[in-house]
Amino acid sequence: MLSSLARSSGDRLSVADIVGILRGRAFALLVVLLGLPNCLPMPPPIPLVCGLLLALVAAQIAAGWATPWLPRALLRRSIPKDAVDRAVARALPVLQRLERMSRPRMTFLGSDVALRMIGFLLILFAIGLLVAAPVIGQIPLGIAVCLVGLGLVERDGILICAGFLVGAAGLALSFGFVWAILSGIERLV
Repeated sequence: MLSSLARSSGDRLSVADIVGILRGRAFALLVVLLGLPNCLPMPPPIPLVCGLLLALVAAQIAAGWATPWLPRALLRRSIPKDAVDRAVARALPVLQRLERMSRPRMTFLGSDVALRMIGFLLILFAIGLLVAAPVIGQIPLGIAVCLVGLGLVERDGILICAGFLVGAAGLALSFGFVWAILSGIERLV
């Protein structure tokens, strides 16, 4: 699937082109793409933007939509083709290793009802990203979102469950951070 992005023609690739190439797995790969930037320490606006976009995508999954809807302004945005080629070249070895380990397991997590529940849980992860501790607080949630997305791509329920376990720890960390701030403010007042 990613290799078809690399084979596309032109010097730029629009978001609409990417969604069109990904077709049926567009939701799953969008989830992965929104989780990836949060797997590394990032400055505060990155988790916020990824969290908002993840909430939009997750709400569509929870609503049972077949294909993602993105704002027209975002669909018109384009990425230089050489940047896509570099990203695909970096991601392919890791994804190929993961594909060798993963296989369709616990496939009931691909049912319509399960996908809607996964969408609701991803909304919780998105909220966690919005309130994550600056710089490193988003890393567990980024890893969790990537695991869930890769589990959806590979139809591997074990990866999805692993993502939810990591996500539970990430949510505890994020909301613990919020609780600590609110407690500190309360003591000051």
